[in-house]
Amino acid sequence: MPVRAEHDRAVLAGLLGRDPVLHAYQLGDLDDFFWPYTSWYRRGEAVALLYHGALPPALLALARPAGVAELAALLGELAPVLPARLQAHLSPGLASALAGVFRVTTSGPHLKMALTDPSRLAAVPADGVVLGRADLPRLHELYAAAYPGNWFDPRMVDTGRYVGIRDGDRLVAVAGVHVVSPAYRVAALGNVTTHPAWRRRGLAAAVVARLCGLLAADVDHVTLNVRAANTAAVRLYARLGFTRAADYAEFTLVARGQ
Repeated sequence: MPVRAEHDRAVLAGLLGRDPVLHAYQLGDLDDFFWPYTSWYRRGEAVALLYHGALPPALLALARPAGVAELAALLGELAPVLPARLQAHLSPGLASALAGVFRVTTSGPHLKMALTDPSRLAAVPADGVVLGRADLPRLHELYAAAYPGNWFDPRMVDTGRYVGIRDGDRLVAVAGVHVVSPAYRVAALGNVTTHPAWRRRGLAAAVVARLCGLLAADVDHVTLNVRAANTAAVRLYARLGFTRAADYAEFTLVARGQ
């Protein structure tokens, strides 16, 4: 079956919605807020997303073990027409499908986690105020000090789903989202950090609890990605009621000959 570009959001939502936790990012990217920055490809039931809203672009190709072979076939067909440099989130067993066209460098295994026990979250004192465009300078300052190199799209504060704790006129803790879609009832937390001088005071837990409280009104599946080696973060999220839902790895892809 040949690879094809897919432009029908209803078809994509039907395929991805069978596993909303695994595909939370892709479902979120079907939303009008993100859709203009996306290209979608399908081979049977396998779906790959190329997101153009970041530099370099990001390729998302995720499947449960039973779907890896079909998705690998899709990636093999897609590889020659992909950008020369990109980031990729790939399920185990898929990187080899791109290795003939790209030099593939991994940043290591990651976990997808999902909020499955809201009672744990409810036991955490929530704190934080909703941030907006006026807070962007302070957000950039916090990320430079506490989370350099993170992926942050300033447009995301327009969702009303970034919350922070202030000390005077500076931000000392923040929790936000990478995607959120009330239409598809999914969210993926991201850009969660605390200023180094304010760590070990429970602030990260407080802002995540506050953010999840906001999301509960219009989201059924709250997910996040975390580096498997970041044991402190994994423990924090487990304490807040998140459980491991899937494994994947993040990669840098550079076309051979570049």
